[in-house]
Amino acid sequence: MIVKPRRDKAWLGVLPVLLIVAFSAVIPLMTVVNYSVQDILDFNSRFFVGLEWYEATLTDPRFQEAFFRQLAFSATILMIEIPLGILVARGIPRTSRHTGVILVLLAIPLLIPWNVVGTIWQLFARSDIGLLGVALNGIGIDYNYTSNPVDAWLTLVAMDVWHWTSLVALLSFAGLSAIPPAFYQAAEIDGASSWQIFRFVELPRLRAVLVIAVLLRLMDSFMIYTEPFVLTGGGPGNTTTFLSQYLATMAVGQFDLGPAAAFSVVYFLFTLLFCWLFYTSVMREDDG
Repeated sequence: MIVKPRRDKAWLGVLPVLLIVAFSAVIPLMTVVNYSVQDILDFNSRFFVGLEWYEATLTDPRFQEAFFRQLAFSATILMIEIPLGILVARGIPRTSRHTGVILVLLAIPLLIPWNVVGTIWQLFARSDIGLLGVALNGIGIDYNYTSNPVDAWLTLVAMDVWHWTSLVALLSFAGLSAIPPAFYQAAEIDGASSWQIFRFVELPRLRAVLVIAVLLRLMDSFMIYTEPFVLTGGGPGNTTTFLSQYLATMAVGQFDLGPAAAFSVVYFLFTLLFCWLFYTSVMREDDG
């Protein structure tokens, strides 16, 4: 038997891309880490302060409030968008001639820029001229997202669900379409109910797709900035001020580069930690 030598020359074609991505990611990160241990007075005056800015960040009550607000927002949208996306995907016909049209229409919210999404909902939810605001006030609900913290929070959640549920639905539809018809035929012969088909046939084969969907939505929810900035400006009060907005105020508004750099590193590490914990927990269940 002739054993052909293994050739990995294909990696040479990918290597330039990997080097460019690594360079573009590592250099900015190292710059931020360098700034995070210095007190920068101006471009020519800076002093080494060690971990002082990290300690200040972790003990800052505003950071803690924004952090827990961020966790609450991310958890809320994940609990809504993942089940809703799966439900929408299961309702899309897989062999109909209209399937392509449905998928295109479903993807429209994903094509809208983030600042435009915030503007759309800012007008849509206004209590004086917005369709949503006028309708809610017309049926007796006192709604005003610019002055009521609960209304502002619910409006922001509704906006994110409208914007990103399509992503989960499209990923779930792709996963459902990859399930062989024989699985459904066997379940039908066994007399399985619709819930049993979902629980024992579809859901196990959607696991990999849902891991991707949750990771994407988790990372994106932690990076949310433009939509709440345009919709509410972080208000009323600090109700919708998340980590990204607090960071932008510190870095751009106050020009505190040292504290802002430390904030950025902590922000990055927390996002990485949550994604890693979720991924490893899911993979551990698969191995078990």
